[in-house]
Amino acid sequence: MSAEGASAESLSAQVEEAERRLRAAADVASAAERRAGAEIEALEADLERQRAAAEQAREELRLAHEEELQRERQAKERAIAAAAERLGEIEAQTEAAEERVAEAERRAEEAERAVAEEKARAREGAAAWLREQMDSIRREAERR
Repeated sequence: MSAEGASAESLSAQVEEAERRLRAAADVASAAERRAGAEIEALEADLERQRAAAEQAREELRLAHEEELQRERQAKERAIAAAAERLGEIEAQTEAAEERVAEAERRAEEAERAVAEEKARAREGAAAWLREQMDSIRREAERR
């Protein structure tokens, strides 16, 4: 029995060694599982931080874009208002120019009438002078 006893002790020692190694492996596996869980949690937290940072950056870009659009709208409105004001000035200048042209045309017509009247008076005066000269020549011719 002593061989059987030694064999049983040896087997018992092997079983204990196997159980110890199994516990050690289970402890290592449990520690690895905890580390993996912690890594997963850290990765999830990092992912969440990155998502939050990306969302914040997106929101900042959206706000900056809205502000830029607002500035462009205001600049456009100012440009339109300035153009409308300039158009009003141009229209007022055009009306004034049209009035000046009409006044110049009226004065030109008056001047043309005055010139025509002066020409007519000059012709009448020349005709009267010629008649007097002819009368004078006739009288002189009759005297001779």
